[in-house]
Amino acid sequence: MIARASLIVASLVLGAALGNSPACAERLIVSVSNHRVTVTPNYSGEELVLFGSVEKDAQTPAGRNNYDLVVTVSGPRADMVTRRKERKFGIWINTDSRQFLKVPTYLALFSNRPFDDIASPEVQRRQQLGLNNVLLTQRVGPDFADVVPNDPFRSAFVRLRTQHGLYREEQSAVTFLTPTLFRTGIPLPGEVPIGTYDVEIKLFADGALVTRTETAFEIVKVGFEQFIANAAHNNGLAYGLVTAFMALMTGWMASIVFRKD
Repeated sequence: MIARASLIVASLVLGAALGNSPACAERLIVSVSNHRVTVTPNYSGEELVLFGSVEKDAQTPAGRNNYDLVVTVSGPRADMVTRRKERKFGIWINTDSRQFLKVPTYLALFSNRPFDDIASPEVQRRQQLGLNNVLLTQRVGPDFADVVPNDPFRSAFVRLRTQHGLYREEQSAVTFLTPTLFRTGIPLPGEVPIGTYDVEIKLFADGALVTRTETAFEIVKVGFEQFIANAAHNNGLAYGLVTAFMALMTGWMASIVFRKD
């Protein structure tokens, strides 16, 4: 009897909580042109297309047609190190370094107009709009923290990734074909990392976040390179023995070809 009463009370509390939750007046329907990108030895990069629409319902405020959209694409996460070099005694040596923990190997942010026109600085920081507002956790001595955007190590890290096309920010890349239909391109450089890529789409109206949704795509390596990588990962001992044997055979054949009689 007590257990049954507790179950009824729990159901009422859950129902009340759900009833008080605000319902979204819009929802996003999105997709990408290719959910599985294959990388071959001659892969030089490509561009995917993200497209979608805003679906309204009866709760959508009348006359709301001006939307803003921010798309964030993040690749597989990994630990990376940025080093500072200085010239001493005529040579360049590493003098200091900073480790970035579990940061995206690929990061791109696209919007239909400048972030300052979409939301206030506080909302931009909270929603991580723009490279300066994305959290990039560092190991600072014994602590872990995200530092200010103009930190020299953070700035150097973002600059180097941007030069390779792996970090990018484009504030006019999203196009609204109609008031509710949109598209944007996702450029992938030739050295794009292998793995799963998360795509987060945020819809704003009047400076506030209205709704969000997510999708994903995968980049995989195929061909002989993938066979070698799988062999090294799944059969390490056999891979090492074959590699050592091939090295010995190559050296032996070279000694015969270049032998001086």
